[in-house]
Amino acid sequence: MPADLVLGIDLSTTAAKAAAFDVQGRLHAAGRAPLSLARPAPERFEQDPRDWWAALCEAVAGVTAAVDPGRIAGLAIAHQRETFACLGPDGEPLRPAMLWLDGRARGHLGAVIDRIGQDRLRALSGKAADFGPALPKIAWLASEEPETHRRTALFCDVQAYLVQALTGHARTSWASADPLALFDIGARRWSEELCAAAGITPDRLPEALPPGAPLGAVSAAAAAATGLREGTPVLAGGGDGQMAGLGVDALDPRRAYLNLGTAVVFGVFCAEPRQDPAWRTMTSASGRGYVLESSLRSGALLSDWYLRRQLGVDPRDGAAMAALEAEAASLPPGSGGLLLLPYWEGAMNPHWDPDARGAILGLTDAHGRGHVYRALIEGVALEQALVLDLMRSAAGIEVAEFAAVGGVAASDLWCAVMADATGVVIERSETVEAACLGAAMCAAAGAELAGSIEAAARAMRGTATATFHPDAARRGRYAALLGIYRDMYPQLSGLLRRLSAFTRE
Repeated sequence: MPADLVLGIDLSTTAAKAAAFDVQGRLHAAGRAPLSLARPAPERFEQDPRDWWAALCEAVAGVTAAVDPGRIAGLAIAHQRETFACLGPDGEPLRPAMLWLDGRARGHLGAVIDRIGQDRLRALSGKAADFGPALPKIAWLASEEPETHRRTALFCDVQAYLVQALTGHARTSWASADPLALFDIGARRWSEELCAAAGITPDRLPEALPPGAPLGAVSAAAAAATGLREGTPVLAGGGDGQMAGLGVDALDPRRAYLNLGTAVVFGVFCAEPRQDPAWRTMTSASGRGYVLESSLRSGALLSDWYLRRQLGVDPRDGAAMAALEAEAASLPPGSGGLLLLPYWEGAMNPHWDPDARGAILGLTDAHGRGHVYRALIEGVALEQALVLDLMRSAAGIEVAEFAAVGGVAASDLWCAVMADATGVVIERSETVEAACLGAAMCAAAGAELAGSIEAAARAMRGTATATFHPDAARRGRYAALLGIYRDMYPQLSGLLRRLSAFTRE
């Protein structure tokens, strides 16, 4: 039987997912394995890299048990971004990996900026001064764990670690290297200047190649662990944000991706690496062009917090969620006078304030759980509208449609509020695992089942299962509410910063 399938793998924060697709984008088999998340201290989020490999093996084995592994022409990996592992000379982890959520390096941002300069950091990496990327965390290691910093032979992203486990060689892609803030996105290579700010040299980072490029072949040991055919080509994938955008064919400035997951991320293709504090600039998953990306750390994470910890509702309880969403949907824009600032995990763009905190304004005894839940959704949606307006004015971006993926994209209420608040049509994609599909598109191009990554995206993208158009009346109300929301952070930031400092005393 010919090799007519490609395998996309997504190693996210909470699970490893694997899916085999044909070149029309049809799903043939899928596997999944959970990942645990350690929180050893406040603001610290860690995982054992060896757990990444164990989860990948379990997820891929679910696929190879369902389809002949000889049909898999190649595979590629999508993964949680900014997360990195410290490997010794033997390739084994020296300490737990520090995740994108990890905030321990916030106190080292000032020293990093003193070394490199904020404008220079953005010009080279496309990133702002933020605790998420690897750069400030590696600088933290130099100060707080100098022996680990000294002994680390390779600081590697998730893809590089998994590719080493699959092939014996730690290699990665531009779209994986880029989020670490150590990569020159214009020259598409590791930056000596950025590396120096972290106290390392580029030779302590994995080789970075274009998406779709060959990274190696599955070894005999990896084949035994996963069920894959020995020699299966491993092609370069990338970070899950860019891969999800590729999975819905968001390679045109008018069609953006909107990932309504743990974090809410939207990205717009741009031929040039436009820079502004209102967004971060990423390399495109196609290997050509860039993505102007907005990221809010507390998306479905905020929803989950409210449902589980405040209401005692399991988000998987269909009847309970239907009742709550019906309550919220019956309310008009503005949630009866409530306005929520969704910075439960600090603020990324456009404010870049790691000490920002969330707030709910306007509470009275007339408000119930439906009001708060709707205000939560509206706060997240207004944040997207705010950044979209900034992109429109600073970069001339005019988004006509969002392809929505991620867990809460299944909610009609979430999608409708997003459409009304942003004024953009929301298409709910049928692609459940968009990052897996994006990785599979890279594999299809690299395995020569498609002429290019762009051609694979056109052929393999799914269709919309539902479309949400902005309602003119509600859109007008949200435009007025955005005027209030726009002033909310500037008015509250000083107080919230003082409160954050007080809680750390």
